[in-house]
Amino acid sequence: MSAVNAFIGKIVVEIINPIILLLAAVAFVVFLWGVFGFIAHAGDETKRKEGKDAILWGIIGLAIIFGAYGIINLALGTFGIPALVPGKLGG
Repeated sequence: MSAVNAFIGKIVVEIINPIILLLAAVAFVVFLWGVFGFIAHAGDETKRKEGKDAILWGIIGLAIIFGAYGIINLALGTFGIPALVPGKLGG
C-alpha cells in the first residue's frame, strides 16, 4: 500500500499541483483582463458588460480552483498522503 501512496503522492506533486497553479494563474489573468476592460472602456456600455462578465468568470474560476484544491487536500489527508503545498512544483 505504501507504493500506491508514493505513486499517488508523486502524481499529485508532479501533475496536479502544477495544473492547479496554471489554472489559478489563468483565472487571475481573466479577472485582471476584465478589470482592465471595465476601467479602460468606462464610456462604452457593451465593453463594460464584457469586462463585468470577465471579472465574474475570473472569480468563479478562482473559486472552483480553490475548491478543488481543498477537496484534493481533504482526500489526500484521508488516505494519509501529504497534502499539496501551494507554490511547490516538485518533490
